Amino acid sequence: MLDGMNSRRMPVPTVVFDLDATLVDSEPNYYEAARRLLERYGAPGFTWEHHTRFIGIGVRETLAALRAEYGIAAPVDELVAGQDALYLELARSSTEVFPEMRKFVERLYQEGVGMAVASGSSRAAIEAVLAGTGLGAYLSTYVSADEVAHGKPEPDVFLEAARRLGAAPADCVVVEDAAPGAAAAHAAGMRCIAIPYVAATASDPAFTAAGLLFARGQGEFTAQAAYDWLFPGAGPRPAPVRPVPSS
Repeated sequence: MLDGMNSRRMPVPTVVFDLDATLVDSEPNYYEAARRLLERYGAPGFTWEHHTRFIGIGVRETLAALRAEYGIAAPVDELVAGQDALYLELARSSTEVFPEMRKFVERLYQEGVGMAVASGSSRAAIEAVLAGTGLGAYLSTYVSADEVAHGKPEPDVFLEAARRLGAAPADCVVVEDAAPGAAAAHAAGMRCIAIPYVAATASDPAFTAAGLLFARGQGEFTAQAAYDWLFPGAGPRPAPVRPVPSS
């Protein structure tokens, strides 16, 4: 574990990551899957700008809203299954990890920090992305919004992640790209590192209330800055307690 924490009398935080648009740049794949799905049900013209309204909202909640907006008769379960199939096809072949996020995850893993993923995506989608990107070697605990009563901005998915890790919510730090997720972190009683995926949302109150805000998004985020905020005054990097898995 991290040296020096006892002198500050602070518990080592547990870090809970959102997945899509936080760890990985999956939003283009989600947009394309939704566009194809809506075309299939006779609702063309779904644009990227339209898609950005739903970033940070769970798949089920998003499709329920789009179903009502476009007057689609098919049940939500059918739409969810259809989008999952389309998304998984795309995700397995073309999901990129944000480079500084990979560095951050690897460093926390080396130093024995507890970590989890809490996402609005389906469990199958989470597993496919973690496996396909190699992040699954570091992040073995993950929670889908499908496994809890309410998705973001409700805190359920983060509270369940903390429960599975055996961590108190107050000792958890959430890493998020979307205002609903930042709001969910606050509702869960957790600190938040916010990296807005959509720059225009950086002034949202959910972001401005975050403990650490990278207002210009992933272009501004660095693993070192996030680490220094998590462990202020930690001094030199301690010897790793776990080896980094080979890629």
